[in-house]
Amino acid sequence: MRIRRAISGFALCLASSAAAAAQDQRQVEIGYEITYAGLAGFRIDLTARFNGGSYDIETNTFKNGILRAVTMNYGGRNRAWGGFSAQGARPAGGSLSIVVDDKTRSWSAQYGAGGALSERHTPDWKPATPQQAIPEQDRLGSLDPLSAAVTAGLAGDGACDRTLKTNDGKRRIDITLRKLRSEPAAASGIPGAIGDVLVCDVTTRRVSGEFYDAAKEAESVRERPVRLWLARLDNTSIRYPAKLEAEAAIGTARGKLLWFRERPLSPAEGAAMQK
Repeated sequence: MRIRRAISGFALCLASSAAAAAQDQRQVEIGYEITYAGLAGFRIDLTARFNGGSYDIETNTFKNGILRAVTMNYGGRNRAWGGFSAQGARPAGGSLSIVVDDKTRSWSAQYGAGGALSERHTPDWKPATPQQAIPEQDRLGSLDPLSAAVTAGLAGDGACDRTLKTNDGKRRIDITLRKLRSEPAAASGIPGAIGDVLVCDVTTRRVSGEFYDAAKEAESVRERPVRLWLARLDNTSIRYPAKLEAEAAIGTARGKLLWFRERPLSPAEGAAMQK
């Protein structure tokens, strides 16, 4: 489903920008809206806390507007935590909770040395067929979507030239980011953009796991990229996701920034992160 891919792509860049902003003890809040065929569709709210060498980031994705009124209920929360090293982010764990209609599932993972992963499902999950299981070689080195995004965010201007091994407990998907071009901020249509704007394409590839829809679409159609515009909006080197477009058969999904806020952590918030 292309709207799901659009949400994944935008949420990934939300976390990337927040991770790049981790210079001191602070809380960052970012809000985005995604419209579909011109109608209000989804919101993504992110809260990220950084305290010295550690991070704790949460996203909340939910339907709003007409889409919420006429389609089944959907909500998703993803949390990622860990630390930093000279090589970049060091994910320690991640969790997600997804509600579709009246069904809820949760998944959490702890990351160990050499890409090892230990996980827990609520309720317990067993693939319907052996072919829908995630083999151990595919699980190795994979990360929940938000933790994968954090590792990309610390790559700076090189964030758009890599493949992320994502895992939501039931599905292993590779997300590939590729730099398409740079364009002048004045020509991008992004209010407040400074300097140049980085334009990236995001594609996905199913690796293994349980997928509800069969691969009915031609590969060329299924892999049409989600396009992201990353802009500098302040006097730092941080690139923020400022615009998104994903073409579909019945319309275009578009994403835009609603707000960006930051403040220092309170002493109590900083102490809580150290526990």
